[in-house]
Formats: sequence, structure tokens, C-alpha cells
Amino acid sequence: MIKKDRCIKTVMGLKIDCIPMERVLRKVEGWIRGSWKRYIVTPNPEMVMEVQSDAKFKDILNKADLRIPDGVGLVWALNRKFRSGAECERVAGAEVMKELCKLASKKKWRVYLLGGQKLVAKKAAEKLRNKYDGLEIKGLMGLENVGRASKQENDEVIAEINKYQPDLLFVGFGHNKQERWIAENLAKLKVKVAMGVGGSFDYVIKPWLKAPKVVQKMGLEWLWRLIMQPWRLKRQLKLVRFVFLVLKSLKTDRI
Repeated sequence: MIKKDRCIKTVMGLKIDCIPMERVLRKVEGWIRGSWKRYIVTPNPEMVMEVQSDAKFKDILNKADLRIPDGVGLVWALNRKFRSGAECERVAGAEVMKELCKLASKKKWRVYLLGGQKLVAKKAAEKLRNKYDGLEIKGLMGLENVGRASKQENDEVIAEINKYQPDLLFVGFGHNKQERWIAENLAKLKVKVAMGVGGSFDYVIKPWLKAPKVVQKMGLEWLWRLIMQPWRLKRQLKLVRFVFLVLKSLKTDRI
């Protein structure tokens, strides 16, 4: 069966690209050959809830060049609303990052990991370099507190990135912070494609954090992550509210 290349659907005011993984990779490859700078975001239910009260964040996400659905809850909502036509499938940001690194090792693209705690980015870069032969990659923690960083601190990070001149920049400051940082600094960066990846660096160095395939197929990856990282409880409560609002809005067709 040939999957539909791409379509854009909207949930609670947030635009989502329903696009299969293989098409994402082809699109990024084309962007890297081009001359324009691009950025990718990976919306999930928690981010959908945040944009309801944060107009700037909503604008940043909607203006991204690609908004891939990272979260089974979001995919569920889209497929509940749009029952006709091709179904939207989950395209996990962590998997996109890994697949792009794999492609980068073959295409000789330069990759930069920015963010995470302590030496997470450097360790993740080392893991990926060992996994994908020939991958040119570098990791930097960058800004310990991106929300309170001074202009000088920010300029120093940008200078480090520009010295390397990566084709792909993966930013792991956590959602909202990373998307804002990319949108505000993309014009100054010597990169082709920037992407917010949340805690994806952690998954590279701690693969057990990722739910087994059977758990993913059951749609219970959120539960696995909660068991592995109990501190996520407060964040997961937003998922409950998201599901409630989706079901409520379906009755009035206002999702």
C-alpha cells in the first residue's frame, strides 16, 4: 500500500503534519541541499495544552517547516477527528533524530547536539558516533538555564555552533524552551536544519528508558516512561486533561 505523502491537520488550533518517516527523511535531505534554513518541531499532547494559553508558543509551532506528531495521544485525537482519508501515524522525534544521524553518516553531513544536563549531549554524540560509522557529530550542553541566559552566554553558544557549521542541529532544552530558542536564534545560526528533540539524548545513552515495541503498540508508552521516570507525573496529568477536552470537543466538532 502506498502511503499518502503528507497532509496537514489541525487539533485545538495547532497544525500537524501527517507525514510518514520516509518522507520526513527525504524532505530533510532536500532541505540540506537547498539554501534556506528550516526548523522542525515535534508536538505532543502536553504541547497542545500549553499553546491554549501561550499564543507565542503556538505561533512558533505553527510557523515551523515541519510539525511531526510525537505522541500517541495526539495521533489518537487526529484520527478521531479526521475519520476519512489516510490515518495519521506517530513519528517519534527520538527516532527521527536517530534516522537522520544514520543518513548523515552516509551523506557526510555534520551533526550537532545541543542541550541536556551535564555531559548528556557529549555522551549521546559519542554513542551515535560509535553506532553510525563515519558520523561527524559533536555535543555541547550549552546553556544550563536557557530561560535566564545572558546575551553573552547565548552568543558564545552560537559562536561554538557556527564554528562547527553543522548541517543538522538537534536541540534538547525541553519543549517550549528549545522551540523558542531555535525560532529566536535560527537567523544567526550557520545550520541547514534545526530540530527540537526534548529528552532524546537521554534515550540514546539510556535505551531502557524507551518502551518495548509491545508496550508502544498498546499505546502505553506514557505509562512506561512514568514508571521509569516518576517525576513525569505532573506532566502526564496534562494528558488526562487533553483526552477529556478532545472527547468533549468531538461532541461539538470544535477540536
